[in-house]
Amino acid sequence: MTHWTTHDIPDQTGKLAIVTGATGGLGLETALVLASKGAEVVLAARNPSKGAEAVRLIRERHAGANVRFDPLDLGDLASVEAFAARHLSDGRPIDILINNAGIMALPTRQTTADGFEMQFGTNYLSHFALTGRLLPLLTAAKARVVQLSSIAHRGGRIRLDNLNSQSGYSAWPVYQQSKLAMLMFALELQRRSDAQNWGLTSLAAHPGFARTDLIANGHVDGRSSLFSRGARLIEGFMSHSAADGALPILMAATLPDAAPGAYYGPVGFQEMKGRPGPAVVKPQARDADVARRLWIESERLTGVRYG
Repeated sequence: MTHWTTHDIPDQTGKLAIVTGATGGLGLETALVLASKGAEVVLAARNPSKGAEAVRLIRERHAGANVRFDPLDLGDLASVEAFAARHLSDGRPIDILINNAGIMALPTRQTTADGFEMQFGTNYLSHFALTGRLLPLLTAAKARVVQLSSIAHRGGRIRLDNLNSQSGYSAWPVYQQSKLAMLMFALELQRRSDAQNWGLTSLAAHPGFARTDLIANGHVDGRSSLFSRGARLIEGFMSHSAADGALPILMAATLPDAAPGAYYGPVGFQEMKGRPGPAVVKPQARDADVARRLWIESERLTGVRYG
């Protein structure tokens, strides 16, 4: 593949795209490009003031952009249900769903409104619930569905007996589990779409080491501040911008001949930065039996069944 850029993205006019966590970082960069290509873009995030600022920024850069904010708190399944209900009531098929929002390596165990460990609940379970609740609109459009994983999935392990880290909480392994779960979700969703004839193209992407607020927003105590300082020391030569980090996401969302179940990321050293292309899927992410069991447990925990 030649060096793919946003210039290679086909016209998206007439398509509806939803991007979670789209008021900053990777989500905002993704939304900016999709809006510039003519898509109607929904910025799904928690903060209305940041949402208004993001809408203003996109319209300032792209006159006539069709973009709006719609509140979504991924730390609360009631908010996920309400968001989905609004879209189901509207009835507009969804062409692109990008499950981008996430938090990273909270130094102490916290919980969502529903009692789930915060990283697993926010990064994965709420996206699982959101996708399931929006399924009728996604299948109606034969949608492209993109899950945000991470190079952190490489060291991840799905702890089916301790998904919510009720014992032995450790920030980084819990983050790794949540991002492994997202990659496994993408692969299992494709398997189920094929089996049930949903017509979806399910993919995953990761940004490499992109310069966003993800690390700063997660690490707030002394030990994690040391982690943050270490990350800042190497980011100058091992990282790239949020705009570059969004390229694999955009590739997954728009590449016309993207293979179902594909995974995209930067192709540079250790997939930390570089032009976008196919990314490495570690063997544990391909374990179909664990993925099936995780899916069943996710349906039980969220109360959302895919039919």
